Amino acid sequence: MDVSEVLVRDLLREQHPDLADRPLREVPGGWGNQMWRLGDDLVVRLQRRDDSPDPQLKERRWLPVLAPRLPLPIPAPVRDGRPSARFPKMWTVMTWVDGTPLDHATIDRGDHAADTLAVFLRALHVEAPAEAPGASDFGTHPARSRAGFEHFLAAVDLGVAGVAEDDVRAVWDAAAATPAWPGPRVWVHGDLHPANVVVAGGTLAGIVDFGALFAGDPAWDLAAAWLLLPEGGAARFFEGYGRVDDATVRRARGLAAMKCLFLMLMGRNGDRGLPGGKPHWGPLGRSALARVLKGL
Repeated sequence: MDVSEVLVRDLLREQHPDLADRPLREVPGGWGNQMWRLGDDLVVRLQRRDDSPDPQLKERRWLPVLAPRLPLPIPAPVRDGRPSARFPKMWTVMTWVDGTPLDHATIDRGDHAADTLAVFLRALHVEAPAEAPGASDFGTHPARSRAGFEHFLAAVDLGVAGVAEDDVRAVWDAAAATPAWPGPRVWVHGDLHPANVVVAGGTLAGIVDFGALFAGDPAWDLAAAWLLLPEGGAARFFEGYGRVDDATVRRARGLAAMKCLFLMLMGRNGDRGLPGGKPHWGPLGRSALARVLKGL
């Protein structure tokens, strides 16, 4: 569901008139949500492909709790937008996180980015309260996610990436064979990939889109060591993150492989790609998959 500047301004006039006269411009990109910059410090985030209001409701509930103790900027809800006859889906006014999404930028300061990501995830990965949301499609053990992995694997052309299917399967099978996360349920972003982090000055500068937020296995975030960081960054990241058992590293690596396949599938054109695909994500997925197969 795409919306126009006129509609966004009308929604603001109806529900938050004190913000309605601010400069408004569309932010390129977005898949589940469409965003419009509101002045210099705010953004209107409207559901686009998402059918459920749960991701935005989750962000409204929990981001104000998490933001004060995290070492990188994250979006924080400022105003709630209600579904209406004009726009029947959820929308929220949030703080803007400065930087360029990594799918449109590069990390030049790899060591700094690895250290920054380690510090951020150490701060995020603390025990969550009992009422924190649990795992859904994001957060399950790899053994329970095999159908998704097989779907992605069958849909992408590994020949383009120059890798063998058996090598990818070996990484996934090693992850699926691990025991479940033995620790407490910790806060997990769940969907760390290049479009959900921003960079400035050649390094990580902020984390966005917490719609998949859940409490559970941190391996889902540790996969970002391969997805986000340049070659060699994963080893430095895990050194900085601190002690983590081998089984969790194997789960993280397997989940990283699946996320790479997803990025490659999103980058496909035609009937075998995903709706709203992002052609520039294909090369990102291929390069990340090469890092995954090299390991630490």
